[in-house]
Amino acid sequence: MCQHQPACPSADSPDREAARLSAHHPEQGWSLLCNGVLLFEDTGELLPDGQIIPPHRPATAVAA
Repeated sequence: MCQHQPACPSADSPDREAARLSAHHPEQGWSLLCNGVLLFEDTGELLPDGQIIPPHRPATAVAA
């Protein structure tokens, strides 16, 4: 999919989120990366092969 030079990381690469944006819809909570990954605002992902990556936000500390 990617036509950039250097090419963006593939959808199965660990750094897939570093790919360039193809479409960005913050009002709907999602972005499409040029490698075909749908990235959601909750940090979840949908890969082109249908695999779901659950949200992976950093854990927050709880005040004592």
